[in-house]
Amino acid sequence: MEKVLVTGATGFIGKALVQTLVAQQFNVVAGVRQIDESQSDTQIELGDLCAATDFSAVLQDIDVVIHLAARAHIMHNRASDPLAAFRKVNTAGTLNLAIQAAEAGVKRFIFISSIKVNGGLTTSNAPFQVELIAPPVDPYALSKYEAEQGLMSLTHSTSMQVVIIRPPLVYGPGVKANFAKMINWLATGIPLPFGAIHNKRSLIALDNLLSFIMLCITHPKATNEVFLIADGEDVSTTQLLQKTAHALHKKSVLVPVPVSWMRIVAALCGKQEVANRLFTSLQVDSSKATALLGWEPVISMDKQLQKMTDSYSS
Repeated sequence: MEKVLVTGATGFIGKALVQTLVAQQFNVVAGVRQIDESQSDTQIELGDLCAATDFSAVLQDIDVVIHLAARAHIMHNRASDPLAAFRKVNTAGTLNLAIQAAEAGVKRFIFISSIKVNGGLTTSNAPFQVELIAPPVDPYALSKYEAEQGLMSLTHSTSMQVVIIRPPLVYGPGVKANFAKMINWLATGIPLPFGAIHNKRSLIALDNLLSFIMLCITHPKATNEVFLIADGEDVSTTQLLQKTAHALHKKSVLVPVPVSWMRIVAALCGKQEVANRLFTSLQVDSSKATALLGWEPVISMDKQLQKMTDSYSS
């Protein structure tokens, strides 16, 4: 059985991935930035993810690296040079790890990128494909894109295989950030002005993403490929709120306020990026994953939302 290094092993996705790998009898190394003393027997310290870090000791006898650790997209970035800050971790750090992985004899490097590499929104009937119209301009997305380009270059100069996965918003038990805020809003039962949003958003359930990552560990046809991955159940923001409220066993009180009005308020409050996430469409075509690897979602959106809200309330 392969020995797998997971970076970002204490994060939302990483923690669940480590549990899944252990359950399927993989030999797992849980890579973390700094060891939690209570978990020191199952974790290994990676140190900072940057161009100068020596990962050689961590990479000994590793067959597969699943690279989740990253500087995440930050809505209110206070770095004086956001692009440099993202590049330090997401580009230089990733490529340093990958180069050392190839030198150590790692067979496959699975990189969890982001759908933001494709862009922040889609127009009607034009879901994102693997191919890009143009490189991204957003600092976070550009740092991920540049890492992708560097990884693909490594496949020409080393024997290490690369798999790149660009997920959209991931949800499931333990979700944080904006999705957790949404659950908190709905749990209170207070009226929300989101009853008339008619966009279409692709999401990926945590269980579905994990199943796809597991498939990519060994599938020969995943070699040196890029995949977009989603549930295949695109929903509007209004529908997502309704489904989540139902999973919480709460009545959703969604007032049908016109989107144009809410955009004006968001602009006045400096919340345009939040408004874009709530009101625009972002659709993903994950048919390549099905056609090439035979992957199908393992859980429906409703069932994953139920698992998520059950863990939230327990």
